[in-house]
Amino acid sequence: MVVRIAGVNIPEGKQVWVSLTAVFGVGRNLALKALKEAGVAPEARVKDLREAEINKIREIIETKYRVEGDLRREIQGNVRRLIETGTYRGTRHKKNLPLRGQRTKTNARTKRGKKVTVGSGRKKAAEKT
Repeated sequence: MVVRIAGVNIPEGKQVWVSLTAVFGVGRNLALKALKEAGVAPEARVKDLREAEINKIREIIETKYRVEGDLRREIQGNVRRLIETGTYRGTRHKKNLPLRGQRTKTNARTKRGKKVTVGSGRKKAAEKT
């Protein structure tokens, strides 16, 4: 039995609250809140849930919260707005650099990519004969 919530296959062997975090936009707190509202024990395994419980969880997450496509679209729109208005954060997004004041002289490798070593810049002098 494959359980799908918001278009995402939920892992079946894990506890319900852990499995729900596979959905983009659902973290630990939101998963626990939704399960409490649905009346499902967070420690229960997904494979042990009844169809009614799964449907209740699915309904709560898909109707009350912005997840997956809607959330991605909203975030993308926010970033696009920052870039178009020319804000500092927008220019950092455009250049694919950190935007919250982190140093970039060293570190920031995740954003900047693999380290590229540059040579000394001068050629070796010709040998005397």
